[in-house]
Amino acid sequence: MPALTSQRRAVALTMPALLAVLALAVTLVRAPAGAPTGMLPMAAGTLTVAQAIGSQGGAGTVRGYVVGQPTAANTVLSSGFTGDTALAIADSSGETDTGDMLYVQVTSAYRSAFGLRTNPGLVGDAVTVTGTLSAYFTHPGLKSPTAMTLGGGTPTTAPTPGPTGSGGSDAYYAAAAGKTGASLRTALHTIISSGVTKLSYDAVWNALKATDQDPANSANVILLYSGTSRSKTLNGGDAGDWNREHVWAKSHGDFGTAAGPGTDLHHLRPEDVHVNAERDNKDFDTGGTAVADAPGNRTDADSWEPRAAVRGDVARMIFYMAVRYEGGDSWPDLEVDDATGSGTAPRLGRLSALRQWNAQDPPDAFEKRRNELIYSAYQHNRNPFIDHPEWVGAIFG
Repeated sequence: MPALTSQRRAVALTMPALLAVLALAVTLVRAPAGAPTGMLPMAAGTLTVAQAIGSQGGAGTVRGYVVGQPTAANTVLSSGFTGDTALAIADSSGETDTGDMLYVQVTSAYRSAFGLRTNPGLVGDAVTVTGTLSAYFTHPGLKSPTAMTLGGGTPTTAPTPGPTGSGGSDAYYAAAAGKTGASLRTALHTIISSGVTKLSYDAVWNALKATDQDPANSANVILLYSGTSRSKTLNGGDAGDWNREHVWAKSHGDFGTAAGPGTDLHHLRPEDVHVNAERDNKDFDTGGTAVADAPGNRTDADSWEPRAAVRGDVARMIFYMAVRYEGGDSWPDLEVDDATGSGTAPRLGRLSALRQWNAQDPPDAFEKRRNELIYSAYQHNRNPFIDHPEWVGAIFG
């Protein structure tokens, strides 16, 4: 009888704890009743910041607004950011109480896209983060992120390179395995056109500040043709500024700057305003006279030859555009031809020069990093010719 009494007491004592566990389980999969107006829509299993603060321990996905950079348990910078290693997020973009913020660790894989010193314009943007719900700066936090995504969409995990080390997982290109020629082109078009996030033309500014960041100076971007390093803040249309160069000239197909080919990061690069105007809408080919303010580049009446270090980059961007935009999604069918001077037709050349440049200038670390960042943080698609430059020959002869 004494043993039975003891058991009854144990059950009685654990019932409140059991009820608390059940209540917590409900909050993990359902937004709280009476959620404030303007709260980000939550996918099943996604936590608000308030829920994440009250649910420290284990893994979780949290959605909130970027409000600043935490530097101590009770200190969050809202401007004048000093580092790229941490974010503070909240359920309201105007939150000022650190007690209602979650501190997010930004590991090296995500710093170029999500660090606030590098990307101060992220303040006020929505972000979705997956990681370990654990104290950071001795404050409720999320550490060791495995996925970070801008906006309210489903978080996308950073890609894992395939066993060949070429970049891009085998799973991503599974549908293209064993194919060549037209069937390979069709498979790649489907792959790189699926699940794509389209940016606005204004959003391209901040994206380029991350994708084309100077590896030696995080405050600058590298200009494509010039090869020079210029302050990220000098973006615009005045002399000395850099602007958004459409490597596939937008007049070749007349697609403008609407979301789609006009805002596709895989062919948009920073360039000096004057040099961009000099390139204009010319095709790519070898020869011409030297460009004074962009050493290594040459030009004539209807073509442009980039400096040697980026000729392959340019070629792979052009091949990407030709496979990505096949005319089935309201945009023109872009094609690479072996000619120059096609005007507003949706064609760009010269094919023979571009094939040669792809072979002579293989993808380097800068180009590969850029491809990964566009995939993991922005558009969620890849340029297959950076991952597999040999596919140029398999498709374009």
